[in-house]
Amino acid sequence: MAASGDASGPGAPERPYELVVFGASGFTGQFVVEEVARSAASGELRGPLRWAVAGRSREKLQAVLERAAERLGKAAVGAEVGVLLCDVGDAASLAAMARQTRLVLNCVGPYRFFGEPVVEACVENGASCIDISGEPQFLEGMYLKYNTKAAEKGVYVIGSCGFDSIPADMGVLYTRDKLKGTLTGVESFLKVKSGPEGTCVHDGTWKSAVYGLADQDNLRKLRKSIGYAPVPVIGAKLKKRGFVFYNKEFKEYSIPFMGSDVSVVKRSQRYLHTELKETPVQYSAYANVGGLGSVIKLMFAGLLFLLMVKFNFGRKLLTKYPEFFSAGVFTKKGPTQKQMDGTSFTMTFFGEGYSEGQDPQNGKPNVKICTEVKGPEPGYVATPIAMVQAAVSLLEDAACLPKQGGVYSPGAAFSKTKLIDRLNKRGVEFSVISKPEI
Repeated sequence: MAASGDASGPGAPERPYELVVFGASGFTGQFVVEEVARSAASGELRGPLRWAVAGRSREKLQAVLERAAERLGKAAVGAEVGVLLCDVGDAASLAAMARQTRLVLNCVGPYRFFGEPVVEACVENGASCIDISGEPQFLEGMYLKYNTKAAEKGVYVIGSCGFDSIPADMGVLYTRDKLKGTLTGVESFLKVKSGPEGTCVHDGTWKSAVYGLADQDNLRKLRKSIGYAPVPVIGAKLKKRGFVFYNKEFKEYSIPFMGSDVSVVKRSQRYLHTELKETPVQYSAYANVGGLGSVIKLMFAGLLFLLMVKFNFGRKLLTKYPEFFSAGVFTKKGPTQKQMDGTSFTMTFFGEGYSEGQDPQNGKPNVKICTEVKGPEPGYVATPIAMVQAAVSLLEDAACLPKQGGVYSPGAAFSKTKLIDRLNKRGVEFSVISKPEI
């Protein structure tokens, strides 16, 4: 058993595992296990991956490993994968898990209820931690409470490493790196396409949204107590769009994207500006929703939702009957394999900036760029890919991570690593669509 402190430092005893998937038998966890097994068997890593699954029930954990073996071919999940029993309500079991590994992939949400004990155990016991939370209040709360401690211990706590918000956060950095000149503003537009079977999302995501929207006031208070340094606006100010607008580029209506992307990108840009003196990029996120009919339906549903989350009774109803209140989009069973196979996403980025030699503080932007991140079904295919490739980057590209440990957003942690190349190889693809000069 390794002592606490950074397990990967020189002279530190080797920990039995490099990576543990916690909550491995949960709905999302099972897909993360499969993705880790795929990576371990791919030969892409420098050596064999020592890893384990963790959760409350040995039977369920074994069943998940068997399912992964069936889907990938027996050899992919060898007998050497460890099984750790551990419960989010039992601090000693979390500490024991954290002491045995360099990195925990935490799949137990909603994180506002179950996330902190895992972060605390990891930081105290010298393990890094990656999660797939799309809950700004949890992500920023962990920054406030654990950033200093994580830095002292030399560990990395990196939130929002799933579909929320790796495509957006890394997409902005990719766009910046591909523009010849200085990128100052980006708008992204998300389109999720589904096949004949339609699409659906497990209700864990729905619960996070219900509690997140109910708690907006506390998020504002939290940000006040963190006392973020304001990020300067460089270049022309990005124009604010309305709550719903017709998008000529896509010939459909768009609305502001309600997820965590904007808050995550802002944290990355603040870090890159204050710590690395890079030009901060302004960012807005939108989702394309289709024709007028879809807009009207969404507005009714949205108003009902916003009204109901304000009251305890409303929140109980929403979380008890997700299928009814989301018109079948969120279910307790989650999507079928067929639904997942038929679903994909495209995130298109429109960037503007100033050509080399132009001063971004003066005049109008004079270069544009359009890039795209596209990938498979967001929740249970792209999310495990993003999470596992973030983990691989953390373990394999350690020399390219920020010098100090701490609580980071993905863009802040991974901007110098090979994460985008790794994602491209696994089917979450970053590409340049066009670079017209204005």
